[in-house]
Amino acid sequence: MGETILEVSHLSVCRGGQPVVEDVSFALSAETDTALVGPNGAGKSTLVQALLGLIPRQGGSVRLLGQELGPRGQLPVAVRDQIAYLPQLFAPTGPLPLTVAEFVALGGVPWRQRRQAVARALALCGCQGLERRLLSELSAGQLKRVLLAFCVVRPRRVLVLDEAQAGLDAQAAEQFHNLLFDLRRSQGWTILQVSHDLDMVRRSCDRVLCLNRRLRCQGAPAQALTPPQLERLYGKGFVPYAHHHHSVQP
Repeated sequence: MGETILEVSHLSVCRGGQPVVEDVSFALSAETDTALVGPNGAGKSTLVQALLGLIPRQGGSVRLLGQELGPRGQLPVAVRDQIAYLPQLFAPTGPLPLTVAEFVALGGVPWRQRRQAVARALALCGCQGLERRLLSELSAGQLKRVLLAFCVVRPRRVLVLDEAQAGLDAQAAEQFHNLLFDLRRSQGWTILQVSHDLDMVRRSCDRVLCLNRRLRCQGAPAQALTPPQLERLYGKGFVPYAHHHHSVQP
């Protein structure tokens, strides 16, 4: 086990006075890729938002990079700057007057280094040639890669993704996850990703957290995604959707 990057202890969250996440505890080690899976309405997005301090929690504690998350989501700036979050929905509507290069630069780099850092980030994410395109002109696959460029434009240690493959066809989703795999290795990221793609989780993630309001099980994909575990998580008769991916890098 390496350094503990995220430690969640007995986390509980309510929405509208109703419990959505109850007594959840887990920890993430450095440079691991962990998937958060479960049925719709299981509390996955709520859990992610609470551990990032975006919504209040009703109980429990969260430690990120060794720092306690305050009751109102406070974290030292030096810690928060090391975390990148890709929400489930990020789709510019209308003629947003922001180019790809301008958007990636908002990831936070000193002015004198901005042009070089943006060019490097776009190259790492296969976005060369998109610099002057407006965000609103991008395809879904291009936008996902640009979002990753935003994350990599400055050094970060933690990447949290909420259904990053949403809105992508099978080929674009495969390209995105291969890119994510490469960036995780080159950047040393610790990843927590909400996903419905159990095939991808089996192939590329180190650990799985199975959530349905409570944490039902956790462990390596081979142990957490067995048919009996999936039936307990999703209900009787659950049949996982078969994604037809190309082979993934080892």
